[in-house]
Amino acid sequence: MVAEARFWGVRAGGGQDEAGSRKRSGALQPPLPPFSFLFLLLLAAHGVWAAGYQTCPKVEPDMLNVHLVAHTHDDVGWLKTVDQYFYGIQNDVQHAGVQYILDSVISSLLMEPTRRFVYVEIAFFSRWWHQQTNATQEMVRNLVRQGRLEFANGGWVMNDEAATHYGAIIDQMTLGLRFLEDTFGSDGRPRVAWHIDPFGHSREQASLFAQMGFDGFFFGRLDYQDKNVRKEKRQMEQLWRASASLKPPAADLFTSVLPNMYNPPTGLCWDTLCADKPFVEDPRSPEYNAKELVRYFLELATAQGQYYRTNHTVMTMGSDFQYENANMWFKNLDKLIQQVNAQCLCRCRSVKEDDFFPYADGPHMFWTGYFSSRPALKRYERLSYNFLQVCNQLEALVGPAANMGPYGSGDSAPLKEAMAVLQHHDAVSGTSRQHVANDYARQLAESWGPCEVLLSNALAQLSGSKKDFVFCHKLNISVCPLTQNAEKFQVTIYNPLGRKVDWMVRLPVSEHVYLVKDPNGTVVPSDVVTVPSSDSQDLLFSASVPALGFSIYSVTRVPGQSPQAYDRHPRSQKPWSRVLVIQNEHIRARFNPDTGLLMEIENLDENLLLPVRQAFYWYNASMGNNLSSQASGAYIFRPERQEPLLVSHWAKTHLVKTDLVQEVHQNFSAWCSQVVRLYPGQRYLELEWTVGPIPTGDSWGKEIISRFDTTLETDGLFYTDSNGREILERRRDYRPTWKLNQTEPVAGNYYPVNSRIYITDGKTQLTVLTDRSQGGSSLGDGSVELMVHRRLLVDDARGVGEPLLEEGSGLWVRGRHLVLLDKARTAASGHRLQAEKEVLAPQVVLARGGGVPYCLKVAPRTQFSGLRRELPLSVHLLTLAHWGPETLLLRFEHQFAVGEDAGRNLSSPVTFDLTNLFSTFTITSLRETTLAANQLQAHSSRLKWTANTGPTPHPPPSRLVSATITLQPMEIRTFLASVQWEEDC
Repeated sequence: MVAEARFWGVRAGGGQDEAGSRKRSGALQPPLPPFSFLFLLLLAAHGVWAAGYQTCPKVEPDMLNVHLVAHTHDDVGWLKTVDQYFYGIQNDVQHAGVQYILDSVISSLLMEPTRRFVYVEIAFFSRWWHQQTNATQEMVRNLVRQGRLEFANGGWVMNDEAATHYGAIIDQMTLGLRFLEDTFGSDGRPRVAWHIDPFGHSREQASLFAQMGFDGFFFGRLDYQDKNVRKEKRQMEQLWRASASLKPPAADLFTSVLPNMYNPPTGLCWDTLCADKPFVEDPRSPEYNAKELVRYFLELATAQGQYYRTNHTVMTMGSDFQYENANMWFKNLDKLIQQVNAQCLCRCRSVKEDDFFPYADGPHMFWTGYFSSRPALKRYERLSYNFLQVCNQLEALVGPAANMGPYGSGDSAPLKEAMAVLQHHDAVSGTSRQHVANDYARQLAESWGPCEVLLSNALAQLSGSKKDFVFCHKLNISVCPLTQNAEKFQVTIYNPLGRKVDWMVRLPVSEHVYLVKDPNGTVVPSDVVTVPSSDSQDLLFSASVPALGFSIYSVTRVPGQSPQAYDRHPRSQKPWSRVLVIQNEHIRARFNPDTGLLMEIENLDENLLLPVRQAFYWYNASMGNNLSSQASGAYIFRPERQEPLLVSHWAKTHLVKTDLVQEVHQNFSAWCSQVVRLYPGQRYLELEWTVGPIPTGDSWGKEIISRFDTTLETDGLFYTDSNGREILERRRDYRPTWKLNQTEPVAGNYYPVNSRIYITDGKTQLTVLTDRSQGGSSLGDGSVELMVHRRLLVDDARGVGEPLLEEGSGLWVRGRHLVLLDKARTAASGHRLQAEKEVLAPQVVLARGGGVPYCLKVAPRTQFSGLRRELPLSVHLLTLAHWGPETLLLRFEHQFAVGEDAGRNLSSPVTFDLTNLFSTFTITSLRETTLAANQLQAHSSRLKWTANTGPTPHPPPSRLVSATITLQPMEIRTFLASVQWEEDC
């Protein structure tokens, strides 16, 4: 964004290219013939739902229709915390108080019936709404009913599009849109998506918006080169075909690039945060400027109109946290809008099928650093998504008894709201200030508590036994006081997937021998292994857990015995004679005898052998140079040199081998280590890395990558997921719809990796799954790299005002990469099904043992499944959640794309029956809805866009006539189910 449009230290992300884009360029086409100018505060392609598009004025085909959009953009956390922004605290950091903005806007709308306003962030609006009197709420309802207060987007936040998982996007949109539906009915239903500030745009986001029923999508940021090409070719509007699998027009979406990011035109910012002259219409005043401003405005509108193919153009009149004195804005706009009129028809000519990543706002200025910024927060968000789905499912399976039971009042709502806030484009992106990031983590931590109470109530009811349940939050660093000190305890493992899983349980214990029994009381194999880096002990045993259910295992310490000394081979110096090898029945991995680095992976089932060298490297973060003053920072990735430096040329290794695990522990430096691991039955190689604190004593910021180098001939191509769903092809130094002038060969080839990245030569495929969002690329044929951590010494001048120099727990990061080697034609079944298991991993709940009966009528049980039959492999239960009294929200998705799996026919349409599917409740009726569950599918109708014509109504699909559901590849279907729970007590 432009400095002159952002006066008080607000994000200046757009750079000077945005300033230039507002100037009248000599390259413009000849001016249009004289137009009559009509002005109206109206969001393009948007009208009041109650009247459809009938509130749009009559079409005037010979006029240039300028749509003035009065709006505010209110970040749900950035330089200040969510509460500080809402209440207007710490205005010395940034002057912003959302409660005052909404107070002022409503008062100004009530003063003049021709005024309109657009609001977006429901996290703030809902908080403000609940603080109002009944009388004020009724006045606001009338404004919404009249179309004078309109909502765009409607999500709890305006979510990021790079670091967000599609399931979390859907959840946060559902939360916000449900508030609008419950509060205002169909009058408050948004018709357009509005993502004016996210730093790049994903294809999956557009697909989700289309499936939610939106008619159009407006955004502000795109690459400066792309924008210049679009303006020249008049392609600022387009049809975005956002899925390669869903049949058009299911994922087709009219998409428009706003001409000025989302700021007012230069010289026309009439907010207390701005310094532009007000509109003075009195010719007797020495400050009279009305004639000059009108002339300037007409010239501006004419020039701006040249970039669009229709006689419509949008001007955003507002910006970050503006309208705290709304009368100041509206009074000046009223004077401009004496000839008010507009219309609501748009056409789009071009079709886009890729995405808008990576985003750059100038040469050497690629916003690809935030793909990896604050990796600890990114992992915490992903874990919280996992836990929220477990909480939702158990609340739905048990019913009211989960919310009020022997452990108190359980509630999923706080975690739903906290997770929605984390999707904000300055939250999970890692682009807030440090104290704000801490506050995001606080919100997550506090909201886990009510869900833990809910889980305790639900598990007690389902198991028939009340126990002292314990949740250990530090298992990733082998800390759990209960398991380390108790002589006996119980382990409840809940599986949120629609199929049985076998899962290796790993718990920190003391140095003893333990006896582990399964739900039937049968002793199962177990091991106690010593962790070489800490000399602590972990108990391992394999658990089998039914679909949507739990298994309870009992663990007892065997007195008087110590663990067997397993084969643990330290290799502290090089060279040594023996090649390190770990393997199970599916995978073999070999390590270089001179360096201790991974050198080869073999898929034993497919007889595939691939040389793979994996090592850690670091990029020296630029602080600016003679080419550009741009530094690497929270947003921007800019290495000082193209070639990264090795953390270490070799690793000190330890080999651990037992019946239940084989591991090579690699120590690269005091701040970088890794465990390469294989469990029995595992079809992937697990790499658990630990990085930090990254040293900066040499005054160099560092960006750490894990790189895999292979012999695959990949011809410059690699593949990344889009928000965890569909896969997009990437080509180095290339953009599908415009010619790239590459200024940063490393950063300019980085893309968001939400769940996986892979390379293939057409026959063999190497896939790396991630446990959080990261930036990744393939900078050389046969190579894949993922950025795991970054620590920087200077700010990148995008408004945060502090370097990405994390403190506290964010200094250390531990994560996992799962490496799969497959034949290309069958690889999808491996990475799709494994990615599902990673996102929705089993939840471990501990108890000391014993307990008292929950209900005397029901015998305790040690195993349970919420499904009477497993779901097909290609079907994922995306959502099972409480919606209302005797009503549940259900989402089923086909998790394979068209033509993706040639081996097991998993890319074909799949049909299954919901009748008697769930074991704890009976579905009495089903109502299919749009994706966000705010419209019945039978009543929804959105505009259908084609490449060369205007919009036409898109009729709703046929209604569900039975409980038999068919899913096409990549299709998600959403239902509100009326249910009756089975009564156990």
